[in-house]
Amino acid sequence: MPSARVEALYARLAAALPEPKGELEYVNPYTLLVAVVLSAQATDKGVNKATRGLFAVADTPEKMLALGEDGLKEHIKTIGLFNSKAKNVIALSRDLLDVHGGVVPQDRDALEALAGVGRKTANVVLNIAFGLPTIAVDTHIFRVANRTGLAPGKTVRAVEDGLEARTPEAYRRHAHHWLILHGRYVCKARKPDCPACSIADLCGWPEKTAGV
Repeated sequence: MPSARVEALYARLAAALPEPKGELEYVNPYTLLVAVVLSAQATDKGVNKATRGLFAVADTPEKMLALGEDGLKEHIKTIGLFNSKAKNVIALSRDLLDVHGGVVPQDRDALEALAGVGRKTANVVLNIAFGLPTIAVDTHIFRVANRTGLAPGKTVRAVEDGLEARTPEAYRRHAHHWLILHGRYVCKARKPDCPACSIADLCGWPEKTAGV
């Protein structure tokens, strides 16, 4: 996609939603980290429903360890893979206390060293909690990047690298949110709403739905 078209694409997404926000609920960087770990293969809505009660009693690593793995499971048992996620949350809480003084690090490598934290999770935390211009590629962003021609790639990392290279600096801070929300509500996997898409004329996808 030519740079002028990339600029226009982001300009339209920005105009429609100047201050986009993630849909996971959290109260501090620690609870954001936990929420993102819990959100793997789960919906934000489902995670929020479980964490409202959880974060009311455990919003720090110390409180999470005091709650314990069994106590944590009681709060998150409605979330898929809750057994393994509970183990990871307890482990990462312990590591945060032992290695980082209970503070979530503002460093990708340090975050990825925590249990249950991969590159995507680290990028989400760095972007939302600390305002860094990272782009976390999930299934929605992967789809949008490939369909539109914005940053086509066969792997998540290839798409991330493409977006990092092609997204203008002015839009880097919120690019993750604009693209994920666009993929979640407009450029959907099964029934993309192309007639309602604000960037349809900029999109290179040859299979646009009727009305465009």
